[in-house]
Amino acid sequence: MRHHPHRRRIVALATGALLTAGLALAAPASAAAPAAVRSTTPLVVNARWGGHCTYDRIVIDLQGSVPPFTVTPVSQLVYDGSGKPVPLPGKYFLEIRLHPAAGHDDAGNNVYQGPKLQQIGLSKLKGIALTGDYEGYVTFGAAFDTQPAYSTSVLHAPERLVVDVAHPNTC
Repeated sequence: MRHHPHRRRIVALATGALLTAGLALAAPASAAAPAAVRSTTPLVVNARWGGHCTYDRIVIDLQGSVPPFTVTPVSQLVYDGSGKPVPLPGKYFLEIRLHPAAGHDDAGNNVYQGPKLQQIGLSKLKGIALTGDYEGYVTFGAAFDTQPAYSTSVLHAPERLVVDVAHPNTC
């Protein structure tokens, strides 16, 4: 078999030209991709509460759909990231965690307009705090003097997560 150095050089140049052309064509598409890709992470914009005859209600307002969430009894409330205790009165606590979710937009601007730490004097609910907006998780803590019996629901238009905490009839 005869070697053709001239042919090898032509193949090498042609391969280099094709690779260069491929990279040049790929660059604009990849450069445009970040602008075209927009986060669809639900945004937590507010938290509010209300007292009713047989329950106290916590409402978390969102832009976008309500993401998966957990409501968990915990022995103490702590701030995500730092682990510092949340200064809310109470003996019983619920941690409400939404994921994926954010309290800020893609540019890092805060979109959450609700309370960060609020004492409340309802029949059951004694306080609420935003305890985290960290790595795709938004977390709230709720404080109670007595063991909370709760249920959750999702309401639409606008999107919101609801936590109802039962209490004896006060009406």
